[in-house]
Amino acid sequence: MRALPSREQPNDRATLACADRAGAVALVFAGRLDAAGIARLWSPAVKAASGAKGRPLLFDLSAVSVCDTAGATLLVAAEDAHGAPATLVGAAETLASLLARVRQALPHPTKPQRAAGLGSPFRLLLAGFAAAANGIAFLGETVVAIILAPRRLRMLRADDILVVADQAGVRAMPLIVILGFLIGLILAFQSAIPLQTFGAVIFVANLVAIGLFRELGPLLAAVILSGRTASAFAAEIGTMKVNEEVDALSTMGLDPMTMLVLPRLFAAVLVMPMLTIGLELAGLVGMAVVLHLFGYPLGVVIRQVQQAATVGDFVGGLVKALCFAAVVAAIGCSRGLSTGRGPRAVGISTTAAVVGGIVATILLDGAFALIFYRLGL
Repeated sequence: MRALPSREQPNDRATLACADRAGAVALVFAGRLDAAGIARLWSPAVKAASGAKGRPLLFDLSAVSVCDTAGATLLVAAEDAHGAPATLVGAAETLASLLARVRQALPHPTKPQRAAGLGSPFRLLLAGFAAAANGIAFLGETVVAIILAPRRLRMLRADDILVVADQAGVRAMPLIVILGFLIGLILAFQSAIPLQTFGAVIFVANLVAIGLFRELGPLLAAVILSGRTASAFAAEIGTMKVNEEVDALSTMGLDPMTMLVLPRLFAAVLVMPMLTIGLELAGLVGMAVVLHLFGYPLGVVIRQVQQAATVGDFVGGLVKALCFAAVVAAIGCSRGLSTGRGPRAVGISTTAAVVGGIVATILLDGAFALIFYRLGL
């Protein structure tokens, strides 16, 4: 038996020695294993237990006079460093019972799981089914909350809707205008260069107007709503979930879907037409600037836009924008309510809300394109 290095202590102070016993590594503890005595033994005990990996580990506690939860925590930490439970030798019944309770109370490190990749299609399939099930469940809860909203008006406050509408719509308008102007400018300039060869630069107005009204206006507005607003929804609700404020609402008899989700959903749908129209108008201004540089007066450009675009193009784009807003807001709120625990949970939910909102918007836009084509719109 060899004693691990330590300072000289009184007889009742905690000590630790390491010994080999029939192929097993024995950690022999003595004295008082309490909060005052284990500090100097922690590193030597964990190091000795870690060095015994692959061999049985014994805890000789026959000379231990006192052991509290701090001492039991030291023993559990040594077991975790070893990677397997240790065999107790000479432990009193009360000490063994205390150690068992501490083992159950303390979290144990788990082996990191490999990320699901191409080699695990079954896991990917299960994850897809789980995500689809969660989405369907959230959709059902949202529909029920909307149906019951007239009976829960005390939970659905107009002030919350107006605050969210201000943050999602009014404060986003400068970004919408800048982005729309640049999109119209770039699209018109890139289209005018090849069309100039055929003397058809004026038809840039047709291309940009129809593209903005039918596709780019609703789509880009939804992308901005997803990156700017859905992420905020996920972060706000996710923080409330981590702080157990959502659970507190349920405990007080208040419906989180009505108080947290519906105001954000209504506000997003309310401001989306304004964002879409603002982006489209700014894009048309950018297009007019380019055509003016090519020598076309503003009146000619306006008349060309009126001839090319119809009311159906404009209304169809607004219908798509409303659907995009509802989907993006729902995904942001859903990710916030499904936030887990830990310091990274809110960030993960926010990222998932942005990615999910953009992907869902593009998929929904493709579905609308097929529907409009089949209907001849």
